[in-house]
Amino acid sequence: MPTASPSRVKRHVAVAAALLIGIPGVAVSLTGPAAAQPLESHCGNETGNKSVQGFISHEELRRSLQQIEQSSNGHVSVDVAGYSNQGREIWSARVGEGDTVVMVQSQIHGNEMHGTAALLDALRTLGNNSKRSEEIRKAVTIVAVPKLNPDGGELVTRQNARSWSDVVADFPQLASARTAWNYNTRLGGFDVNRDFNPNLDYVPQAGDFPGNSASTGWYITPEAQAARDVYRALEQEFGTVHVFADLHNQAACYTGVGMDDFTTLSISGRFITNPAQHGNWPKFNYDASRRVNVAVYDALQSGNSPQSKVTLYPQNTNLPGTALGSFALRGSATILFETRGQTQSWGQKQHGMLTKQVEDGLFGIIDSITDGTLNNIDPERYELIPERMNVPRS
Repeated sequence: MPTASPSRVKRHVAVAAALLIGIPGVAVSLTGPAAAQPLESHCGNETGNKSVQGFISHEELRRSLQQIEQSSNGHVSVDVAGYSNQGREIWSARVGEGDTVVMVQSQIHGNEMHGTAALLDALRTLGNNSKRSEEIRKAVTIVAVPKLNPDGGELVTRQNARSWSDVVADFPQLASARTAWNYNTRLGGFDVNRDFNPNLDYVPQAGDFPGNSASTGWYITPEAQAARDVYRALEQEFGTVHVFADLHNQAACYTGVGMDDFTTLSISGRFITNPAQHGNWPKFNYDASRRVNVAVYDALQSGNSPQSKVTLYPQNTNLPGTALGSFALRGSATILFETRGQTQSWGQKQHGMLTKQVEDGLFGIIDSITDGTLNNIDPERYELIPERMNVPRS
């Protein structure tokens, strides 16, 4: 495919920005003076072991959730959704009594920590006595799982702390199975975000292993089981989990088409290439996912601030074994948040801004449900979000 000229790229981005922001006939460029971080500057993507003291430990999460529950005057309720392989609590927090339910989970990868802080800040706001929060609670029910992988969080690792022998002990029928493809044989532990299946009643079978990235998962990790159980209970209560958001981090050194600086967030609603490949899932609704993503994009567009540097995560994904892929098949509008910078390479740099960006993005969904504008979003606007790309090298 031939490379577009710079002028053509800038013109495309300007038109796209105008359509995304919803200003007919006005071409608002996403380029211009860089306010976030110029591409020529150091991006901080090297590996290392930066301090994570500014992030939230398991014990700090316990105290924060207790404080939020106590100060909310009954608006926020906290429960134990399950336990990790090492016996740590996996908490859920619920607020609101609306007919539309939004489930948000964070830190399925233990070293991706910004979403946890953002969820705590959001819960504090949702539980307060402001008029806005009261209106939200009447319209929306929000259920948060702020740290799905507490063992990985304490170890500061992507994977959880579970061995293959632990799995076989829990599922003896897998004694003859090949080790699951998402098991880290060098470090131990699983990538929990490949352990999901759209069939919530699936029972692991030896013939389904080792699997691959394009296949469904098995619910062989206690963390995925906890998320499934929260999701299942909400589905039984509401009929459909209307929105599911999964909060992650990505590498620091990406940019976007037409951008002169680094992207601070990538989002996506595409995780299934062909839903029919995985059986009959009549509730699958890609347009609903696209609308949710546009709502987040719109909420973060504020001039040339770093928060506005939002890109579209690569769209060539087919990941039915992720929570996002499995729950999309069941009918949830899904959105992936990929905040800039892995914890171990990025440390606390820009921590406050990145946490606030996630919180504001989540409220873009919640507010649009509350005021009834979400369903009026043109899903085709999703295709105009600037695509994430690697930083050009000279």
